Amino acid sequence: MNQTAEEKEILAERFATNNLYKLKHLTALLQAEQLAELLNSNKELDVSKIFQVLEPDKAIHTFENLDFDNQERLLESFDVHQLTDTLNKISPDDRTGLFERLPHSTVQKYLSLLSDEERKTANTLLQYPEKSIGRLMTPDFISVKEDWTVQQVLDHIRKNGKDSETLNVIYVTDSRGFLIDDMRAREFLLGSLEKKVSDLMDRQFVALNAKDDQEMAVKVFKQTNRAALPVTDFNGLLLGIITFDDVMDVMEQEDTEDIQKIGGVEVLDEPYLQISLKKMIRKRAGWLIVLFVGETFTATAMSGFQHEIEAAVVLALFIPLIISSGGNSGSQAATLIIRAMALGEVTLLSWWKVIRREFLSGLMLGIVLGTIGFFRIALWQELHLWNYGVHWLVVAFTVFLSLIGVVLWGTISGAMLPLLIKRLGGDPAVSSAPFIATLVDVTGLIIYFGIASLVMRGTLL
Repeated sequence: MNQTAEEKEILAERFATNNLYKLKHLTALLQAEQLAELLNSNKELDVSKIFQVLEPDKAIHTFENLDFDNQERLLESFDVHQLTDTLNKISPDDRTGLFERLPHSTVQKYLSLLSDEERKTANTLLQYPEKSIGRLMTPDFISVKEDWTVQQVLDHIRKNGKDSETLNVIYVTDSRGFLIDDMRAREFLLGSLEKKVSDLMDRQFVALNAKDDQEMAVKVFKQTNRAALPVTDFNGLLLGIITFDDVMDVMEQEDTEDIQKIGGVEVLDEPYLQISLKKMIRKRAGWLIVLFVGETFTATAMSGFQHEIEAAVVLALFIPLIISSGGNSGSQAATLIIRAMALGEVTLLSWWKVIRREFLSGLMLGIVLGTIGFFRIALWQELHLWNYGVHWLVVAFTVFLSLIGVVLWGTISGAMLPLLIKRLGGDPAVSSAPFIATLVDVTGLIIYFGIASLVMRGTLL
């Protein structure tokens, strides 16, 4: 059920009650995912009290969809029985995500509460590198053998399917557990009961490597449009599966990090309204200091052209116009290239194609802005809104050429810097819009006054 913001606010007010009977009635109206969303967005609600009235299965599904802060608060409020039951019943991938953010001592305490089988699973998943696909996978899946009949497969699903993360896809393995195919469940539901699995197989499948970065999983899911994908080791041994909902969480996190970096902010790691003011300032101050120091070079660049400014004060009028145009064009190009790289549309090998496109784009955009700037000066002079002097035409032509040069330079710089940072092994998103703007501010002044020195020589200079 889709709710408006007003309806959600009213619902949150109803949940702010000490009446357990009323809470039980209210929770029955919502699915686990909706209830988790309500609790995540309303921190003032008593999560532990609400969990007192939930059915066991619904409580587990709701817990899995809560944010880390709520999960941590709940676990601290549980008695040993509730704690043990919850930690053993939540899915392995969700439990791994929880353990990743807890202190080591707390993780060790919680591991001791797991059953032998669940503890072995948890330790196995935690051994994979952080941000790796192995941390996302779950070992709860259905696998069958190629010499089984369809009837045997269906019997196996009925017997073991309850514990599987998803039944959309069934995995075929050999006698040693190596993946040899993945098949949609519908092929067994619609197939003849006497047919063997091998008769239905095409032996074509896509698998993820457990040690690959999670971003690889995002790319493969986008390419294959599957609800789940198998995860294997380097040799092809089937270890687990990843479902689309887990990858969606990674996509959201990666997109959030990139947007924050593009804005010139360190990754917050916490929701905006939950992060402390001290940490927020620290996350934002670093880049602001770097950018401020960078902008001081603007003053240094201007001091180098003090003579030109004194001789032709009119030049100072157009400094904001010139440098902002260059910064804006550079930020545009950087944003486009960073996003194209994230989507796989642009790679390092595409740099020559990119520079050709951006050269033409920058040139045309510069001509457009330069023309507007030229006619703006001419119009103001003609209408006597401002007097640029007897050499106003020279001033207009200087602004025209400067805008072309600065916009062209800003566009090429903005497009190339993300590729250069990627080539050096960094994150392209670090070449943020503010950083590009600062870079182009300094170099834009040099271009502007350099062109002015050439065009105005013998007239104003």
